[in-house]
Amino acid sequence: MAKYSIKDLEHLSGIKAHTLRIWEQRYSLINPKRTDTNIRYYDQEDLKLVLNVSLLKENGYKISKIADMSREEMSEAVLMVTEKTTSHADQIYALTLSMIDLDEQRFEKIISSNTLKHGFERTMLNIIYPFLSKIGIMWMTDSINPAQEHFISHLIRQKLIVAIDGQYPSVDVNAKKYMMFLPEKELHELSLLFANFLVRARDCKSIYLGQDMPFHDLHVAHELYKPDYLLTIITSRDANISPQDYVNNLSERFPETTILVSGGQIIGQDLDLNDNIVQIANPNHLISFIEENVSQPVGK
Repeated sequence: MAKYSIKDLEHLSGIKAHTLRIWEQRYSLINPKRTDTNIRYYDQEDLKLVLNVSLLKENGYKISKIADMSREEMSEAVLMVTEKTTSHADQIYALTLSMIDLDEQRFEKIISSNTLKHGFERTMLNIIYPFLSKIGIMWMTDSINPAQEHFISHLIRQKLIVAIDGQYPSVDVNAKKYMMFLPEKELHELSLLFANFLVRARDCKSIYLGQDMPFHDLHVAHELYKPDYLLTIITSRDANISPQDYVNNLSERFPETTILVSGGQIIGQDLDLNDNIVQIANPNHLISFIEENVSQPVGK
C-alpha cells in the first residue's frame, strides 16, 4: 500500500501541510501512522479523506462541519457536489477519487454528464487532459499503484476510441494529411489518440500507426501515404537513443515533411531542432497549428 508524507498530501490536495497539522490537532481529522523507526506517514485512505475534505471545503462546507461527518456522510456530500458543480477542478477531484476507488460507475457518470454539457473535445481539454497530468504527478510520487493507473487509462482509451470511431473521415482531396505514431518501446498512447481525434475533427486526413513503431516500417508507411505532417509523442526515455538523436533522425530521413513532436522528453528539454521540426506543447497548441495550416501550403 502507498505511503505518503504530509508534503505528499499537500502536493496532491493543495492543502498546506501546516493546515493539515492544525486539522489533526483540532479535529482529529486524519491520524498519521508510524513506521517501525517512528516516522510519520499517511495511507491511501488518508489521501482519499483529504481529497474529499478539500473538495467540500472549496464548495462552501466549514471544516468544523466536515470533521463531524462520518466517512459515509462525507462520501454522500462529495457525490452531491460533483453532480451539481460545473467547476473543472471539482470534476478532476471526482475523477481522482473514482481512480483511487476503482469506481467505473462514477467515472462514467462524470464523463457522460460533462460530454452532454460541453461536448467530448471540451471535456477532454478541460477535465481529462489536466487529470492525466495529475496522474503523471501521482505516478512519479508513488501515490497510485499500477492497477489504478491501468484502470483509469483503459477507461479513457475506450472513450477516445469510441469518439474517433464516430467521426467521419475527410473526403476533401486537398485536405492535409497527418501520419501519427509512437517510437519503438513507447506505449503511452492516450495523447496520440486525442491528437488523432483533434486532427480528424478539423476535417484533415490521418493515418494512425499507434505504439512501438520501428523506424524502418515508418519509412515504408511514409512512402506509401506521403503525409504532409508526421506527428509523434515521446514520453519515455529510451536507453538506446536520446530524444535529440531520435528527432535528428526523423528530420534527416524525412527532410521534406513537417514533423510535429511533443511529450515529456521533448517539451522543455532545450533540444536543438532542425527547421522542419515543430514542438507542440499541448493540445491547444496542436489545435492552433491544425487550424492555421488547414488551407496553407506546407511550410508556409
